[in-house]
Amino acid sequence: MNKAHDVRNVSVSEYVLRIEVDGVAYDVDLAKQSQRLAQATQEEREKVEVSPSGYGLHWPDVDEDLSIDGLIGVKHSSPFTCPR
Repeated sequence: MNKAHDVRNVSVSEYVLRIEVDGVAYDVDLAKQSQRLAQATQEEREKVEVSPSGYGLHWPDVDEDLSIDGLIGVKHSSPFTCPR
């Protein structure tokens, strides 16, 4: 399976989601991306899973999903798009 991104070193503080994607580090304002995460406890924010495809992040205790593309401001074409 081809991975959309190589995601490493995900950490979440009270205000910032810090993530390394494809060798580049990003700091993302948590409140601008997700009110659920901004309102979650630190313990809930720390329990994050990277999707096997490298496409997104999932917080099971908060029931929140965020795409890597959306977090870092890039757009991949969908592998599910049918040619016309």
